[in-house]
Amino acid sequence: MFPRTTTNNSPDLDQNSTEAPTDDMHTPSTWHPLSWTDRPSGQPITYPDGAALSRSLDKLKTFPPLVTSGEVERLTTLLSEAQDGRRFMLQGGDCAETLDDCRSEIIAAKLKILLQMSLVMVHGLKKPVIRVGRFAGQYAKPRSSPIESRDGVELPSYYGDLVNRVEFDEEARTPNPHLLVRGYQHAAVTLNFIRSLLDGGFADLHHPDNWDLGFLNHARLRPSLRAEYKRMTDQLAEALRFMEALGDSSLDELSRVEFFTSHEGLNLWYESAQTRQVPRKSGWWDLTTHLPWIGERTRALDGAHIEYFRGVRNPVGVKVGPSADPDEVVKMLELINPTDQPGKVVLIHRMGANRVEDRLQPILEAVADSGRKVLWTCDPMHGNTVAVGANGIKTRRFDDILSEIEAACDAHDRVGTYLGGVHFELTGEDVTECIGGGSGVTEDDLERNYASPCDPRLNYQQALEMAFLLSRRLSN
Repeated sequence: MFPRTTTNNSPDLDQNSTEAPTDDMHTPSTWHPLSWTDRPSGQPITYPDGAALSRSLDKLKTFPPLVTSGEVERLTTLLSEAQDGRRFMLQGGDCAETLDDCRSEIIAAKLKILLQMSLVMVHGLKKPVIRVGRFAGQYAKPRSSPIESRDGVELPSYYGDLVNRVEFDEEARTPNPHLLVRGYQHAAVTLNFIRSLLDGGFADLHHPDNWDLGFLNHARLRPSLRAEYKRMTDQLAEALRFMEALGDSSLDELSRVEFFTSHEGLNLWYESAQTRQVPRKSGWWDLTTHLPWIGERTRALDGAHIEYFRGVRNPVGVKVGPSADPDEVVKMLELINPTDQPGKVVLIHRMGANRVEDRLQPILEAVADSGRKVLWTCDPMHGNTVAVGANGIKTRRFDDILSEIEAACDAHDRVGTYLGGVHFELTGEDVTECIGGGSGVTEDDLERNYASPCDPRLNYQQALEMAFLLSRRLSN
């Protein structure tokens, strides 16, 4: 099962009609899975071959769902508890997955770093952590410009492997609808491998020494951080054994390992083709992932993405940047979650370290005054991207990322709201894409192992160090 515990007792059978509007307590009567096609998109994707697009969409509609409605309901319940401060959400993974990186060692490395970070947070926060991976579907990436120019040649920008390919030639950059099918296939393989790892005891917190030490020794990790992590896992393992001996009923909640998937729902053809109705349940479900999110560039109130995601029963994340108007954020919540269902909306603020104080607090206050239920999380990555060096390489500074988290915590404290999660772009590999932290990566190191096709990610050591620092800040 994925996650390992689910409330679903029946399969989500394939019910593929996307033509007729629906009318029930969970879905607005004017909505149907293709109603978004009448709205403008902030990130339009144009397929030149309409017949090929139709064939790919028809194929997607015949495939089994990637996740189940029961798993989605389980996540919604956990998110509602995080809204009340009883849990914390850790969301992380690649800026954009590539089809070529659908390999066991890369998937396992991402899973391990998320496990290890969550272990640090469980230990520091003394509360369960919701683990959400940006994987098994994070194949599409928004771009600031639809066109990329090199040496006088203009081609469509690379929108991720779900849309086109990174090579700079006309064939690769032309949106290819067959990549929708290939994206689904790679997501299915990734999910299958993760489920196998979890079912095989890969993530058993009762014995963290069984799965972390080899990886710690493999990765470039400074001795003091390795020693601190080893002390923490020893303490946690001993505490779990002690609680088991006492028959403590809270043990299962603290140590249970569940993983959920998330990706930006940028390509609405992909999402709507797998939007299903489920037997004995009302409403429509986006069964590509547990937690889709709407990006900063696609959250227009009258836009295609708000229109699509207001009609599905999944919890929905929304990125909120420094340009967001507080009143519009409240209106957006009313559109996406008109009944104010707990656990339905995750607001992911991403301001930039130097914009938090003046831009975040008014939004927090407006939502608090509206009385609407949301889970606040912080994405400290996207507002802190800079270009450095003669080649203008994109990077992020570790200190800026940490500073945004700390400033966000301060803003929440002032308003009386609760920061219930974080959202990182990270990898379990020893890449050199972000500067600073105990890893010692400098500008001169960036080209040594810069592997991301889009945005810079925290490497293994930086991610684990960030988990320790975040845990200390939030436990104060």
